[in-house]
Amino acid sequence: MFYRNMTLSTMAVSASMGVMNSLLGKLTTLMGEKYRKLKGVRNKVASLHEEFSSMNALLVKLVGMDELDVQAKAWRDQVRDMSYDIEDCIDDFMHDLEVKGATTGFLKKSAERLKKLKVRHQIANKIKGIEARVLEVHERRIRYNLDEYKPTSSIVHIDTRALAIFADAAGLMGIDTPRDELVELLTDQGQELMVASIVGFGGLGKTTLASEVCRKIEGQFTCHAFVSVSLKPDLPRLLQNLLLKLTREQSFESSSLDELIRNIREYLLNKRYFIIIDDLWDTSAWDIIKCAFPENNNGSRVLTTTRIYSIAAACCSRSRGCVYKMKALTDNDSRKLFFSRIFGSEDSCPTELEDISIDILKKCGGIPLAIISISSLLADQPKPKFEYVRKSLGCMFDGNPTLDQMRQILDLSFRDLPNHLKTCLLYLGMYPEDHEIYRSDLLRQWIAEGFVCAIPRLDGEDVALSYFNELINRSMIQPVDTDNNGEVLSCRVHDIMLDVIRSKVEEDNFISVLKTRKLC
Repeated sequence: MFYRNMTLSTMAVSASMGVMNSLLGKLTTLMGEKYRKLKGVRNKVASLHEEFSSMNALLVKLVGMDELDVQAKAWRDQVRDMSYDIEDCIDDFMHDLEVKGATTGFLKKSAERLKKLKVRHQIANKIKGIEARVLEVHERRIRYNLDEYKPTSSIVHIDTRALAIFADAAGLMGIDTPRDELVELLTDQGQELMVASIVGFGGLGKTTLASEVCRKIEGQFTCHAFVSVSLKPDLPRLLQNLLLKLTREQSFESSSLDELIRNIREYLLNKRYFIIIDDLWDTSAWDIIKCAFPENNNGSRVLTTTRIYSIAAACCSRSRGCVYKMKALTDNDSRKLFFSRIFGSEDSCPTELEDISIDILKKCGGIPLAIISISSLLADQPKPKFEYVRKSLGCMFDGNPTLDQMRQILDLSFRDLPNHLKTCLLYLGMYPEDHEIYRSDLLRQWIAEGFVCAIPRLDGEDVALSYFNELINRSMIQPVDTDNNGEVLSCRVHDIMLDVIRSKVEEDNFISVLKTRKLC
């Protein structure tokens, strides 16, 4: 699957997020010195700039409302459509006015002058049409008298409690017992190649458990690697990634599937290897991947993770006893994870919040992802916020959440985000499942797309970094790599959270996801 973020001139920027920075910037350009001779057009553009600036302030606030009535949604959608049209119009106008090369000679100058007059007339007519549409929807705004969001003027730093969840997974997530059981299973067998599988509900921590097992026993093997498959895998790319992690040498992009399998088999043939294949969704992908693993009687091991028992059983067809079923966290481990994230330790919960916290915790059903999401939502919040969350979760279900209810939990966390963070999080919908996203690249992309608000005394990179850190603190994104100072250098989006983001992206027509023809 290939994900392409469209350029701002064609991308359907979400009006509900108030993302009109690019449009407003182009309107400002048309009012600038370069286009000073286009007086009639500039006056109309100035009027549109003022109107769209006002609309932008209101759009930012609309997204903060849990429910919008039909009129509000219709107004939002019409403003969004107008923003697309006028931005396309401006792009065409600027392109047509651009004079390529030196203009010499009377005839050429005359031709260019006539061209500009024609283009000016065309742009004026287009703007008249857009002005008429603006007037048609203007009355819809009167009923919404809302304040504009004002961003904080200080830099947000990483909350060490949020990093602790991922940095000390074995201690905080109750994963030590299943880890030790799996280690025993993988190391007490013979010298034949053995495939084991972890199976469990989404959000239970299968990937974390597999990572902990790898960290515990990787020293016993000549080489090891961890690769994620995802729902719609690009198998040639996946095997290229596996070969790179094993050999540390970049393979050619043009390598065929057969060639990649042959190269991996040749590299592993005489080695004792440990490979983790994370997030399998169907047996057909496994049937191809497993061809890369030679049965060399060196005590090699392969560990897979999946949500589906039949796939786990198929991976371990020679020994059904090698399927490990993930369980929900115990009450004690749930409490430890929940209270450590909110208060720093299990014993630091204020008395007035104990009963509310226990009620909320019961709704999470011992699922780590649900606990982390809700506890990050409640960190440093007053009692009314706890009561709001308890009431919201109570309307959803009574414990033991299903996958759809897990999405509702994450949706609750999404709706609690400030509007500017919602926009930045939606942008992550362009990345593939399980993709490692580098912070430096992401911050530059946010800035280039116009998602970063200007704040006095802070440059754009500092503001973007604050956005990134706050998303980490709220556990909307998960840290992957950190430096010695605790700064997060890369992140990943959990696949269930990615489902929520994608649903929002589709609803707001924010970006387009393109699926390429499978290569295998």
